[in-house]
Amino acid sequence: MSWFKRDESEYESDPGGNGATDAGRRQVRTEGLWTKCMGCRQTIWKADLEANLNVCPKCQHHFKIGARERIALLLDPGYELVDTGLRSTDPLKFTDVKPYKKRLRAAQEATGLDDAILNAVGQLGPHSVVLSAMEYGFIGGSMGAVVGETIARAADRARIGRKPLIVVAASGGARMMEGVVSLMQMAKISTALAQLGDARVPYISVLTDPTTGGVTASFAMLGDLNIAEPGALIGFAGPRVIEQTIRQKLPEGFQRSEFLLEKGFLDAVVHRRELKPYISRALDFLKTPNPSS
Repeated sequence: MSWFKRDESEYESDPGGNGATDAGRRQVRTEGLWTKCMGCRQTIWKADLEANLNVCPKCQHHFKIGARERIALLLDPGYELVDTGLRSTDPLKFTDVKPYKKRLRAAQEATGLDDAILNAVGQLGPHSVVLSAMEYGFIGGSMGAVVGETIARAADRARIGRKPLIVVAASGGARMMEGVVSLMQMAKISTALAQLGDARVPYISVLTDPTTGGVTASFAMLGDLNIAEPGALIGFAGPRVIEQTIRQKLPEGFQRSEFLLEKGFLDAVVHRRELKPYISRALDFLKTPNPSS
């Protein structure tokens, strides 16, 4: 590709024209403006990707998005973040390659969140809802004591206020650094959701890529309506672990949302741009009844 090479003499001098070379100025101006799609392997202009809700305009691959972006996508402007300020206390004083406390600090600095979850109260079209969105960028969206408590609070808030609950899952499962404390969150959240169901308040679960482990085994599959984004990895154990256990080759697309929809584990697979109107329409049918009626 000789035609692509630059003439080095063009950059031998600094912008001031004094002839001094400056290697630090030799930077590619477009660095960070492009990204590669993991679906079609094509290079995408980031501005086009963001304008398309972080969905590849060529193959429709859904990129991961953070909890803040998820809330902004689903709720109308003017929503309120609630149940903030909860942080893990490192109950086991866990250390592997590095202390758990250091992992927490690094994740908090990288994401600007206290843990892998955000709760918000606001409007989704005509519906006043409670929304919990998980942050995969915070230690893989793992579920520890803080995530469990925050989602349980969201369920209680929805039950008391008689507002539909929406939980957007994006997680690698229970957080191993908190051991049995993290596993207890499965029962804790499930109990809060059972109380929500007894009160006949709708709960919609949105599963995104990935939703695995104890999150799938608890609240992610307990919705009155379970919906997922296209191509999302959803399951308990990973495909490799399952293949090694059963000693059989798994079907193509196993544990992807389309496969699970076909087998009846999901109610719908919804494109990201259709997610908000779809949930709004679903809530029209799942209206919270008046307790006096």
